[in-house]
Amino acid sequence: MIAPTQAADLLTPAGAELLGRLRGETITPARALVLAAELRRYYPAELVAAALTQQSLRVAAREKFSHADEMFFTRAGLEQASAEVVADHSAHRFDGMTAIADLCCGIGGDLAALARSAERVLAVDADLDTLRFARRNVTGLEAAAVSFVCADVQEVAPVVLRGVAGAFIDPARRTSGRRLRTGDSQPPLEWCLGLRRLVGAVGIKAAPGLPDDVIPVGWEAEFVAVGRGLKEALLWSPAIGSARRRATILPSGASLVAEAGTAVPVPVADPGEYLLDPNPAVTRAGLVQELARGLGAWQIDPMIAFLSADRPVSTPFARTLRILESLPWHEKQAAKKLRELGIGAADIRRRGLAGDVEQIHRRLGLHGDRRATIVLTRHDGKPWGLICEDVPPDRRDQATDPRPS
Repeated sequence: MIAPTQAADLLTPAGAELLGRLRGETITPARALVLAAELRRYYPAELVAAALTQQSLRVAAREKFSHADEMFFTRAGLEQASAEVVADHSAHRFDGMTAIADLCCGIGGDLAALARSAERVLAVDADLDTLRFARRNVTGLEAAAVSFVCADVQEVAPVVLRGVAGAFIDPARRTSGRRLRTGDSQPPLEWCLGLRRLVGAVGIKAAPGLPDDVIPVGWEAEFVAVGRGLKEALLWSPAIGSARRRATILPSGASLVAEAGTAVPVPVADPGEYLLDPNPAVTRAGLVQELARGLGAWQIDPMIAFLSADRPVSTPFARTLRILESLPWHEKQAAKKLRELGIGAADIRRRGLAGDVEQIHRRLGLHGDRRATIVLTRHDGKPWGLICEDVPPDRRDQATDPRPS
């Protein structure tokens, strides 16, 4: 982590000059040694170290931010910051509000998006240097007026939330695990949920492993994926939440929600011609059966999230694969069938079965010109294998997305 004095120095003219010299550099360990030796002839060693770290963070941040090369980061701030596409999506919940608060704003990843949704934004964070970076990261944006307060949000919330219409908070996570307890953030989740007593419209950023039993009645839990990568969970108070569960796929913005009165059980049957692998956001939101109902699909096992259909389906909520072979899983028989099909390369997906994927791949001894996806799962409670191939886009039905928001 960048030390406080080093962070402040990066915002000086000398810091700007040094960062300008490093622009475009990819800081490998070997390159860092060369650059450090050269730059220490002209700049203090502490400033050189901070600038090299900052350039390394900027390169890493390009996956999240389109203007990463002009932004300032701490390592912890970058790790916790929402990707730009996710922050933009979340900020729309506050569109048109006169004033909102960004609590625990960090380096300002969400702040920049929130400032385009409201007329005024109040940014609060307990770390002064992080707040300085946040101020610099939103400077020059064609957005709302932003004010900054350096304070512990738990101490100042009753004051700073007076007169604001909404609040967004991104509490620091204390654990890297995906299964969180309610006390694994700072401020604690219970305190964040209590903000609703001070302001009606509240959004809380959480990790995808948030336990279902900590989500209050009336709040919406939204699970957001970018492509097939599950990124975060968002809790929305009743004032700005409209569903119990929601799965959102970015960048398209496709959103799947559960509707009342759709508790009809989804059929469980043998695999058909096609396999549907739901997006992780759909699975985590508990909307697999909702997806199945909308697509006219069925489950191949009541405890497994895979779905099946007799036609190719185009949907942002699942990957569609054509089933070449469906058989009880025995490695030797499967290896023989793969050779007959000429499968020489394969991705192995495992859900509901134990086993080391790399070792299984090696033992199958693949050889041939075709590529496949091997799905190891369960059907009717038994170990099952599916040998699949991708479906060309022009062969998929352009089905209407089931119950989009």
